Order: sequence, then C-alpha cells, then structure tokens
Amino acid sequence: MFDFSTPVNRYGTYCTQWDYVEDRFGEVDLLPFTISDMDFAVAPCIEKALSERLAHGVFGYSRWNHDDFKSAITGWFSRRYHSPINPEHIVYGPSVIYIISQLVMQWTKPGEGVLIHTPAYDAFGNMLAANDRLMLTSPLLKTAGGSYEIDWAQFEAQAAKPDCKVLLLCSPQNPTGRVWTRDELSRMAQICLQHQVKVISDDIHMDMAFNDYIPWSEVALDDNWALVSSGSKSFNIPALTGAYAFVADQTVRERYLTQLKAAHGLSSPSILGVIGHIAAYNQGEVWLDSLKDYLQANLSYVAEQLNQTFPELNYQVPEGTYLAWIDLTPLGVDMDALQQRLIGHYKVAIMRGDTYGQEGQGYVRLNVGCPRSKVEIGLKALMSALHDLKHQ
Repeated sequence: MFDFSTPVNRYGTYCTQWDYVEDRFGEVDLLPFTISDMDFAVAPCIEKALSERLAHGVFGYSRWNHDDFKSAITGWFSRRYHSPINPEHIVYGPSVIYIISQLVMQWTKPGEGVLIHTPAYDAFGNMLAANDRLMLTSPLLKTAGGSYEIDWAQFEAQAAKPDCKVLLLCSPQNPTGRVWTRDELSRMAQICLQHQVKVISDDIHMDMAFNDYIPWSEVALDDNWALVSSGSKSFNIPALTGAYAFVADQTVRERYLTQLKAAHGLSSPSILGVIGHIAAYNQGEVWLDSLKDYLQANLSYVAEQLNQTFPELNYQVPEGTYLAWIDLTPLGVDMDALQQRLIGHYKVAIMRGDTYGQEGQGYVRLNVGCPRSKVEIGLKALMSALHDLKHQ
C-alpha cells in the first residue's frame, strides 16, 4: 500500500543528515547513516492535513491545550498500548529533550545526579553537563545471545546514592534497541520508590518497538514520574517540532508550564506540528504498521548479511528502533582506521559507537530508516572496509 523503496532526494532541503554531514565527518557528499531521522516521506494522511492547512494561508499564534490535540494522544495510547492516560496530565514542549531538561532542572539541584543506562543517546550527557548535573551511569551488560540486560546490583547501588535524584530512562533504549519488559520496568519502579528517585521516561521510540512496549504509566508506584514522547521518530516529522509529556503531579505540571510560557516564551506551538500529530495519531496507524514491517526487514537483512560474512559478530535484530547497534569488537579492528576507510574510500558516514559513551567503544550505529537500496550500499561499504582492515 505504501512505497518505502523509492529514494527521496533530500539534498538542498537544509537536512541535517544529508546537507550538513561535513559538520561531523569532515567531508561533503558522503552517503549518511547517521542522525536518527528517516529518508521516507511522511504518511499521506499527514501530507494531506498539512497541505490543507497551508492552503489556508494564515499562520498566526496557536494553541496546543485543546481536546483535538490531547485526545489524539490519549486515543493513540489507548488503542496501541491499552494504556488509559488522563488528558489533564498532558503538557506540550517544543522537543523531547527540552521537556526532559526542564524536568531535570525542577527535580534536581546543580551537582546532583541523574541515573542513565549506558551506552546512551549523546544529547542526554550534553544536556546534563550544560545544566551542571552529574550523570550517573548504569552500563548495560551484553548477553551471550547478543541482547542487553541491566546490571541490577550496580543499578541499585547507583540509585541508592544520596545525590541520585532522577532516573532518566530511555524506553525503548537508544542505541541498543532494548524494549524493556513489564518485569524489568516494575523492578526499576520498586528500586526508584525505595530510594526516592523520580523517573523521567523518554519514550520517543515507543512506536518503533517490535516487542510489546509498556508505558511507564503502567508500572508507576507513585506520582513522581513523567513520560515524554513525540510522533517525530515514528512519523518522521521532527522538523515540524513538537513533543508532549504525561506529568502525574499537578504541582510539577504547573511549574513546568510556567517555565514554558513565562520564562521561555514557548507556549505557542508550531501549528504544523500540532496538525501533524493529530493526523498521525488519528489516521496513521496503517502506514506506521507497514513502515515497521519494512524497517524490521531492513534490520533482518543487516543481520543476515553481517553474520554470513562475519559469523563471529552474531549480530541480532534489535527489539525496537531502526538503529542497528553493531558490536565489532570480536573483529579487533581499529575504529579510527575504520572511519577513515569508510569516509575516504567508500564515501559513507556511519556513527561511531563511542559517540554514545565509553561503553560504545568498538561499536557502530547504522541507521536503516531508509530504502533497502541505500541499506545495501552502506552495509556493503561497512563489510568491505572491515575486510580491507582485516587483510592489511
């Protein structure tokens, strides 16, 4: 029903991934598999809704706090995840990381700690450092089967520290692709309750879970939590801007909204972002399900080709996201040499794993949110570069 195979030319659109690849990799005209957006056009229902709004021609100040926006969100969680959400608990923000940063500022003091599973999305560490907060790490353990698990003793020891005030959870986890089970989430909730640690759950990749995704609201044991998300990853609309959060505590919500409106002057949202979310959540389910099938097939292709060529890698399709987190340490390659070979010879840009912390050393993160033809080029380049280095 939907075409995900025909490439869309993104050059000349002020696109971070394509037009500005030189910023991170030092060269232009590289084929990028980098920042986590997708190379697909949006769902037809979103394009139609935006076109109709553009045809109106007037783009004055707007509002997010109305039933159309909030019921689209609550309806999505009810239908997709069988999770009832009180619409009065919803707040808006221009981005997920903005909302997270404001809640961290509200729930911690300078120098206090925020607990994060690592490897982790690099913006988390950057945000905490810029706000003079301490990042407490809980490194995930790679299993013999190629998945990732929590080191529960270490996690609880970190949570028990007096300066640990917040767990910043990534659910599903970026970059490993773990989708936390109900048991894992419940165990984290118990530990956080015991040690009076508040929880901020970044669920921006929730719709990209191939296993059952459980919202934090389903396991929370008190009101000291927030779930932050957006349709931006699922429906490829980050440039429209817009995110939302469920904040259980009324006082926290009111303080957040005061910061949003009075301190930062951000309460009038992008009307295209609001309309994009409403259309996506009310009409985009069939498109999303087709997209997920395509993405999972891309990831399966990566696993099949990698393991056929380098069986010692034992790469496994992740439980969620469209990001292939590939452990190259069994090959013993020099990562600097690999990047130089990929960029200089094959003209391909793939994210280094150590971008996401020291636990990512020896890994790469390959974005497969693109047509299969592009995945084939990038994967062939990666395997060829690895072959070159192994036989030097």
